[in-house]
Amino acid sequence: MPIVILIVALIAYAAIREWRRQNVASRSQAPAATARIGPADIYPDPDRTPGAANPDIRQDNIQDTICNPRWSTKRVRPPESYTHDLKVQQIREYGLSDTNLQDYEEDHLIPLEIGGHPSDPKNLWPEAYQTSIADGGARFKDKVENDLHDEVCSGRLTLAEAQGEIASDWYRVYAGSVAQ
Repeated sequence: MPIVILIVALIAYAAIREWRRQNVASRSQAPAATARIGPADIYPDPDRTPGAANPDIRQDNIQDTICNPRWSTKRVRPPESYTHDLKVQQIREYGLSDTNLQDYEEDHLIPLEIGGHPSDPKNLWPEAYQTSIADGGARFKDKVENDLHDEVCSGRLTLAEAQGEIASDWYRVYAGSVAQ
């Protein structure tokens, strides 16, 4: 009887692993030019904020940087004075009608957790907490950031794949795997 349980457990493990591999593969093969699935107000302007990667974080050093439990985003995060001033400037540039700074997080499109550039304005934008959909604000994108970090550090996604996914359509990742 124990051998039957072992065989069933191995088959279940293999099936789950294959399903996960296919799910990750289908996510990473999504073309960058596909239309975003969420409403426009949950994304940055792609011309102003296309995303930018940190050249110091590479696939060959993720075990020493973002995947190292002793590494912290605090090491690379820009000072609040910088992001505050940039948020003010970008709210103006974006022409946002809500100018209350507390309604936004100056967010990295490609997060620091997956090697986003810390201070490049092309990687930062004023992301609203409240959007036209209930799960489209900054707090929900944070869940995607954590999920993609785990995917990269487990080897299920490369650094470039994760960066491409979040920059092209973070909400697609959220709807496809994080929200489930």
